Amino acid sequence: MSKKREDGEEVHRITSAPEALAEDQARRTKRYLVQMGVRVVCFIAAVLTWHRIPIAFSILMIVAAVVLPYVAVLFANAGRARREPDDPLMDPRTLGPGHRPGADQLGGNHR
Repeated sequence: MSKKREDGEEVHRITSAPEALAEDQARRTKRYLVQMGVRVVCFIAAVLTWHRIPIAFSILMIVAAVVLPYVAVLFANAGRARREPDDPLMDPRTLGPGHRPGADQLGGNHR
């Protein structure tokens, strides 16, 4: 992101610089591996507690172990493309007076 000063010179802010690609990939890989570790723990907990506690807990752990890979992939693929919070969703544009097609047929200039 950059701002223009009053004298017209463009000034860039370092806080708006994108994260380095290697750092971004390392952060996403770490997040994915942690989520897969949680998945393994859920599966092991389901196996170890199958007949020892109510079956609903074991089934909940199995459901979590099945759903976590999809969630982990979604979070891992959420990469560098982020919108700045102060950026507008649309670029404001000024429209000129223009000419409306068929305006002379609707009223006025009949020949």
